[in-house]
Formats: sequence, structure tokens, C-alpha cells
Amino acid sequence: MENSFHFPVRVYYEDTDAGGVVFYANYLKFFERARTEWLRHLGVSQTALAGSDRLIFIVVNTQLRYRSPARLDDLLDIRSRITKMGAASVHFEQVAQRDGTRLVESQIQVCSVNADTFRPTPIPTPIRQLFPFVQD
Repeated sequence: MENSFHFPVRVYYEDTDAGGVVFYANYLKFFERARTEWLRHLGVSQTALAGSDRLIFIVVNTQLRYRSPARLDDLLDIRSRITKMGAASVHFEQVAQRDGTRLVESQIQVCSVNADTFRPTPIPTPIRQLFPFVQD
């Protein structure tokens, strides 16, 4: 994946289900952490955005495909890349891999909204310019 951000995640006991594999919903947590750390890596503080600009990011759509399970103590590589940007939305492709094997693939759409009204609000230009993405 070109123009991607890589974030390592270790699988802990709390991440697994009774079958000893990562509980399916926890991949959404892993993907959220990766997006947050990408912003942090780029110098964007979501806390500051919420406080000063009254802007927050919310997930509005997800699609996941589970290919193979992850297990306790696995070290996963979460890869994230932007595939599309709108005025107030960002579409991510995120993949959880282990040793180069794709375990879970996702398409996640995030929208920037006003923290008080939850109405869509444009992503500030300085933040938009930080992201590499595919042009429509």
C-alpha cells in the first residue's frame, strides 16, 4: 500500500475471545488507534482540535472482511492509507497483517463534524494538506 502509515499492535489476552482468537470487534479498535497515531505522527492533536476548533472526527461507515484469525501474542502491522477525501470526509483502507499475511481488510469512512452540533464541517486546509491520498 503506497502512502501508508504502519502501526504495530500486540495482541493481548483481553483482545481474544473464548476461542483464543482476536474478537472481531477489536479490529475496529486497532484501526482507530492506527488512525489516531497517524494524526499524532503528523502533529495533529485531536484534543486540541476539539477544544479550539470544536471539530471532531467520527466514523460513519465501516466494511470489514475477515480472512484469517490473529491470536494471543501475535504482533500485527496495521496499515492505513487514504483512498478518497471529500470536504468533510476521509475514506481509509486499513489492513491488519501478521508477517505479511492479510488477516483483516477494511474500508472506513470518517467525517469531521462540529463537536457541539455533530453537523459535518470541512476539514481544515492545513490538516488536509498533511495527508497523501488518491485524487478522484
